[in-house]
Amino acid sequence: MDFGLVLQTDPPGSATVELMCRAEERGFSYGWTFDSPVLWQEPYVIHSRILERTRRMTVGPMVTNPATRAWEVTASTFATLNEMYGNRTVCGIGRGDSAMRVAGRPPVTLAQLGSAMTAIRDLAEGRETVIDGASVRLPWVRDGRLPVWMAGYGPKALALTGREADGFILQLADPALTAWMVRAVRQAAADAGRDPGEVTICVAAPAYVCDDTPAALAHAREQCRWFGGMVGNHVADLVARYGEHSDAVPAALTAYIKEREGYDYAHHGRAGNPDTAFVPDDIVDRFCLIGPPARHLARLRELAALGVDQFAVYAMHDAKEEVVEAYGTQIIGQPAS
Repeated sequence: MDFGLVLQTDPPGSATVELMCRAEERGFSYGWTFDSPVLWQEPYVIHSRILERTRRMTVGPMVTNPATRAWEVTASTFATLNEMYGNRTVCGIGRGDSAMRVAGRPPVTLAQLGSAMTAIRDLAEGRETVIDGASVRLPWVRDGRLPVWMAGYGPKALALTGREADGFILQLADPALTAWMVRAVRQAAADAGRDPGEVTICVAAPAYVCDDTPAALAHAREQCRWFGGMVGNHVADLVARYGEHSDAVPAALTAYIKEREGYDYAHHGRAGNPDTAFVPDDIVDRFCLIGPPARHLARLRELAALGVDQFAVYAMHDAKEEVVEAYGTQIIGQPAS
């Protein structure tokens, strides 16, 4: 299993670069950042510095969207980074949550997302594509490669992922939900005539390494509770689309948002988010990895058995450096069983 580190691009940007460099030294092979230009610093500027300072790490957004930037701009950015640093980028993409809603705009449709994925990949790899009725190509691209990994939860999003994406980003680490969603993606890939095994599976969630004591676990849960609120934004969209008691979406995913009252993006992705008090402890335990290293390893082995290729550690809590060190010394490189 590969390991990634996910960070917000809070200033100073140099701190994000330094922690990514340390992560590579500790065995992490992917470096991811949030991409919400209003809330955080511009990620691609920081990505260029990470790529310059590292040797093997693959870098990308978790996740960008088709509306914040024109598709040709996104493709050209990735293609430029790849030309400079040797095809070491990945495009994580979704409909747009914080980047769009904080600016007062709704997420894009799945149809728009599907078209954008194809266009961005084609352009970044040197092929001609059509955008808004015009044929476009980046004539300077040579031997470019850009995997496009899609994030999603609902049945239609999972189907689109299986049909068209190179990878699937699942932002939670619950084994039962992971199994359900991976099956859906792989079935969609098979139905589209693809090899299901060609779709890379990435699970992303907060990880907090701590002692197995009530006080330590309670603190870790509070540091990671924000994640249930972030996932809840997407779950609320699913409930609005499919209904509260729909067979299309597992109740194990949707039931916990009943007490959700709203969401202020000023606290998005941050420990202590006051809008996530509705998230119960059992959701934090299911969606995140919390506790001593042995507990993390047990969950990671469950996920690997389900076909997960990468676990990406969200480190938005008070122990960023500690979790990188703990994973590097006690978890990465350990036997799969």
